Amino acid sequence: MTKDELDRSIYESIKEVLTNAREKAYKAVNFAMVEAYWNVGKLIVEAQDGNERAEYGDYLIKSLSKELKVEFGKGFTVTNLKYMRQFYLTFPNSHALRDQLSWTHYRLLLKIENEEIRNFYIEECIGGNWSTRQLERQINTFYYQRILASQNKQIVRNEINKLEKGIQAEDIIKDPFVLEFMGLTDHRDFTEIEVKKALMDNLQKFLLELGKGFSFVARQKRITAEGDHFYIDLVFYNYILKCFILIDLKVGKLSHQDIGQMDFYVRYFEKEIKSESDNPTIGIILSSERNETVVKYSVLEESKQLFSAKYLSYLPTEEELKKELKRERNLIEIEKSLQD
Repeated sequence: MTKDELDRSIYESIKEVLTNAREKAYKAVNFAMVEAYWNVGKLIVEAQDGNERAEYGDYLIKSLSKELKVEFGKGFTVTNLKYMRQFYLTFPNSHALRDQLSWTHYRLLLKIENEEIRNFYIEECIGGNWSTRQLERQINTFYYQRILASQNKQIVRNEINKLEKGIQAEDIIKDPFVLEFMGLTDHRDFTEIEVKKALMDNLQKFLLELGKGFSFVARQKRITAEGDHFYIDLVFYNYILKCFILIDLKVGKLSHQDIGQMDFYVRYFEKEIKSESDNPTIGIILSSERNETVVKYSVLEESKQLFSAKYLSYLPTEEELKKELKRERNLIEIEKSLQD
């Protein structure tokens, strides 16, 4: 064996040790969380005296959510606690819980009412080592029905690996549910490229200095919908307009998906965040490229008349935002070239 071959052999052996250790850690943390949430659901059901008294159950969950979020983080929303209650009711035997499945896996499985079909997905998920995104795609594309009707079941089984990435041990670091369960800080700074971070710093300062009612609310604001996590770059509240203003910054060309995502953010805030006294939410998409800057406002269809009649007098114009983004982008590029 040559020296290079020996070095490669040692490297591969160490890699296998570390990979196995990561997988064990991933399974251990995830299953500890699954067991804990099953027990939370059990305690809630028992507190309801084992029945579905909706009125008391809703009161209890709202009260628990209020206290648990303060001490244990955003993962204990009313919706998530209801999932925990449903989790216990759907899987009343704790010995039936599978350590290969995460809490997000189980949340997706709870949507399947038919027990036989749900058990089918459990076995297929474990056998195929599906990630949560793979499981979600399979459920949404009627995998159960497709595989029953298929003459070549292995082809149907294999296609998901081409469509979605499988489980990665490092995903545990990025899962907000796991981070909160472990009492760790949920942040996304390490996923943002330097240019975007610098633009966000300057844009935040620019809007606050306009002095037209802008109040800073959050940066990288996390919202969770159907088990998926999304991050809004900047959130402001304008106390003159009495509305939330959401900003998403793209370093690169603007796509239709970016526009659709902002529309989703606006609708989410309309439904889940804003109060009855607030005016409709505004979204702003900013796309910064070397040679082109795009600014697009996003409001719900029914809010367009209010937007054009009142909002524009207090918001920066598209030209003002374009000019500021270009100026900051140029400064960042100059600074970067000097460092290089």
